[in-house]
Amino acid sequence: MLDHIGLAVSDVAKSKQFFQAALAPLGYKIVMDFGEATGLGEGGKPDLWIAKGKRADPMHIAFVALNRATVTAFYKAAMAVGGRDNGAPGLRTQYHPNYFGAFVHDPDGNNIEAVCHQPE
Repeated sequence: MLDHIGLAVSDVAKSKQFFQAALAPLGYKIVMDFGEATGLGEGGKPDLWIAKGKRADPMHIAFVALNRATVTAFYKAAMAVGGRDNGAPGLRTQYHPNYFGAFVHDPDGNNIEAVCHQPE
């Protein structure tokens, strides 16, 4: 079980703006902010940290969405703040019959996903 994850980003301010807007439909907001390191989460606990650093290979992070509408809201919010499309909201039945996900690249090229596993 993961407690939190950290991403090295090239521009903290730009990434903060992206993640704050893109993850708002999932209930995420900035919980802690130390300037060059910012923790986002829901319910007052930061579980995604972004910090200035050298980026290695791009990462893939998937966030749980409670319903398909939230997946779509995530995608629209991410695209509105400069996210790059990596898979519009839709079923990915190759994973399982109810896998409904959307994928965007953040400002550093990481593959950020929101996914709902529930039937309609």
